[in-house]
Amino acid sequence: MRIGQGFDAHRMVEGRKLMLGGVEIPASETGGRGLEGHSDGDALLHAVADAVLGALGAGDLGRHFPSSDASLAGIASARIVERVEQMMTAAGYRIANLDATIIAQVPRLSPHQPKMVEALASLLDTSLERVNLKVTSTDHLGAIGREEGIAALATVLLEPVADPDSPGRIRP
Repeated sequence: MRIGQGFDAHRMVEGRKLMLGGVEIPASETGGRGLEGHSDGDALLHAVADAVLGALGAGDLGRHFPSSDASLAGIASARIVERVEQMMTAAGYRIANLDATIIAQVPRLSPHQPKMVEALASLLDTSLERVNLKVTSTDHLGAIGREEGIAALATVLLEPVADPDSPGRIRP
C-alpha cells in the first residue's frame, strides 16, 4: 500500500469559468469568477493528481506538467488526472481510497459534490465508494474567507493490483 497527499490553491479572478473536481460551476453561482492558473485552475484535481504522484514516489505536478510548458496552457485538469491515472495503472496500483476537501467561502459547493465524486471516480477508474469529498469554508477568515481564492487537500491510498499473469502474485 502507498499513501500520498496533495494540496493546491488558486486565486479567484474575473472572466474565467470555475472548474472544481472536473465539474463546471455555473457562472450564475460564481459571479463570473473562476480560478487563475496555467491550466483550467481546478484546484481539487490538482491536489488529487499531486496526491497520486506522491503515493507513487513520482514527484509533483510541476515536474510532470510545468507551467513553463506552453503546450499545457489552458489544459483541462481532467486530462492531467487521466495522465496521472495512467502512470498509476502502469506502476501496478489502483485507488484504495481517496479523501479530499475543498476549502472555499464561495460559491456554495455542496449541491455539486455528487457530480464531483462521480467525475473523480471516473477519472481515476475507481468506484464511487472509494471516493470521499468534503467541502468547508474558513468562516470568513483569511484570503479564502475574503473570497480571494479556493484551496483543496487530498489524501490517497493506493493498493497494488493483482498480477493477472500470475494468480495470487502482486505486481511490483
